[in-house]
Amino acid sequence: MIAQLRIYVPDKLSGAVVDSCSGELGVAEVSLHRGASVLPPGDVIHVLLARESVEGLVQKLHALNVQKLGSISVTMPDLVLSDRADEAVAAAPGEGADAVIWDEVSGQTGEDSRLTWSFLVFLVLATQLAAIGIVTDSTIAIVGAMAVGPEFGPLAALAVAIVRRQWPLGRAAALALGVGFPVAMLGAALGAWLSVPLGLFPADALDHGSAVEFIYHPGPYSLIVAVLAGAAGMLSVISKRSSALIGVFISVTTVPAAGFVAVALVLGEYEKAAGSALQLFLNLVGIVVSAVAVLVFYKLISKQLPREAALRLRRRALRSQR
Repeated sequence: MIAQLRIYVPDKLSGAVVDSCSGELGVAEVSLHRGASVLPPGDVIHVLLARESVEGLVQKLHALNVQKLGSISVTMPDLVLSDRADEAVAAAPGEGADAVIWDEVSGQTGEDSRLTWSFLVFLVLATQLAAIGIVTDSTIAIVGAMAVGPEFGPLAALAVAIVRRQWPLGRAAALALGVGFPVAMLGAALGAWLSVPLGLFPADALDHGSAVEFIYHPGPYSLIVAVLAGAAGMLSVISKRSSALIGVFISVTTVPAAGFVAVALVLGEYEKAAGSALQLFLNLVGIVVSAVAVLVFYKLISKQLPREAALRLRRRALRSQR
């Protein structure tokens, strides 16, 4: 797996950046384009390297303050035909699929964690679909709700915020969940409240739903499923796997429970509503805890830039700015 870095730096810092790139194991190519940046003026450096070497190089670039003085962009080309690139991948330690680029993880989860109109609409639609599936005892409708639910992004962002201590990211994710679920549940409750007098479903609908009993009976397997879902979801973020099916897996433990709480409250089934609310809370906690555990594990096995090396690079960056 090959990655490509585009680095903009002021001309005084380009020498230090080129040295850091050239000395990184797993780098196949380094090209320097002097004066290629017009606004702001400076140099542009392109680097072709193994994905598993990206995090080590990015740590060096952070130590050189490149992200403040210039910029770093990382892309993954679909196809690279190069013997040098193949040799670089073979020389780099580890596997590209297991490599964690922490800035990439933070950026990806940050994009999906904000409270936006689209997030609210998707969560409202998912919870409404779940409520319909609950009152009609329709497994298909509940599965459809799982596919629509967008709550995986904020849950993953909470885990990243805890591990990396990025509290603004955590606050944004908590806001999305704290506003999104109540609004979605209110919408589902309103739909149920309007449906009962219209005769769209009977008032004792929850007493005959054999397909949805798992939603309001908190148990050890409910928490186990949530833990597995959180771990699978975070692994999908780290390894750049498709998040569509993982999102369905996550929603197994969240959206149906939220929809059930809304319907049960409208129908006066307070005990079942309490059970489903407890399951929703435990599942959300389980997902975040297991995602945190996955991130902590990867952080422990990831190579960190030694403090002495980081200090040397910072001093060199300061000298170049004088």
